[in-house]
Amino acid sequence: MRRERTAVHLLFFLSGAAIGTWTARIPAIKERLSLGDGQLSLALLAIAAGAVIGMTVVGRLVDRHGSSRVMIPAALLQGVVLVPPAYASGLTALVGTLLLFGIVHGAIDVAMNANAVEVERAHGRPIMSSFHAVFSIGGFAGATTGGLFAHAALTPAATFWSMGALIAILAVWAARWALRTVPSAAPGSGGVGGGGLPRGIVFLGVLAFCCLVGEGAAADWSSVYLREDLAAAPGFAVAGYAAFSLMMTIGRLAGDRLAARFGPVPLVRCCGLLAAAGLGLGLLGGHPVAAVIGFGCFGAGLSCIVPQVFSAAGHRDPAFAGRALARVAAIGYLGFLSGPVVIGAVAELTGLPRALAVPALLAAFVALTATALRARAKEPAG
Repeated sequence: MRRERTAVHLLFFLSGAAIGTWTARIPAIKERLSLGDGQLSLALLAIAAGAVIGMTVVGRLVDRHGSSRVMIPAALLQGVVLVPPAYASGLTALVGTLLLFGIVHGAIDVAMNANAVEVERAHGRPIMSSFHAVFSIGGFAGATTGGLFAHAALTPAATFWSMGALIAILAVWAARWALRTVPSAAPGSGGVGGGGLPRGIVFLGVLAFCCLVGEGAAADWSSVYLREDLAAAPGFAVAGYAAFSLMMTIGRLAGDRLAARFGPVPLVRCCGLLAAAGLGLGLLGGHPVAAVIGFGCFGAGLSCIVPQVFSAAGHRDPAFAGRALARVAAIGYLGFLSGPVVIGAVAELTGLPRALAVPALLAAFVALTATALRARAKEPAG
């Protein structure tokens, strides 16, 4: 199974790299098209809308045709759809190209997670966390590459063509080694929005939502909190999110061994408590160093939860793994999108320090409800 596992690692890496590369070149595209902040926000929203569409549609395809027949074409398309945003002539064109980019990204997200569940099942031990760690590494690699292209004064088109070609090569490599899967659901059975899903899937989506609210909040508000509320130096203000990202990657690299030793329910419960206590104490400390440590603990705590939630959703009923993962991913992604908005709204009323307590409370809720990940006796879906 080593080759099949490597293939999934490649897919997670290229998916993260595509997002990281795009993110690194946003300023250049914004400047070239003379977009205001509001216009750029509209364009970025197109990625989110496309991702939800892709996640919703592809789950049924995965169950009907098998994950391998969906994820490989989606992986190849990921390299292709990265290029058109560089040639957008205006806001409308940029929104259209980013909508397509989001659809493909959402599709590969669900398909590769479904294949990861099948590889994990074949291995007979937890390996999902390592895949999500590679996604983070891919995001860092893509952002770094994009930054180097920007430093060299190369255009976004040159950046996207180069990374798109690399993504296509990785996708072809993954196609040779990928685990070949067969459809496990009869055509026409169930549906993304219907009763075909096994019980508890929506609540697993809620747990993913709670965690991704925290990820979105850390990404958008950690630096603001350190700089404006704690008067940290501009260079030190970014240390909060850096600590969060670093500890999340380290936690995911260790997550499979922890899950194998302790089981998913105790692991998620402890991780939720670590995230809640770490961020909460960091906020109470009222000092930049305490905040950085708090965000680091928050990242370590959240690191293993989403991989375990995805794994539980995929294993709940193999016949509906694609649709289950699509539902969980879509609900969770809404948390990532709404998290920064919710934090901003609460901050207007109570101040940012109290607003950042919301993700800590949600992490505590995940810890209290971790038994939702417990495997159930097989039962008819719907």
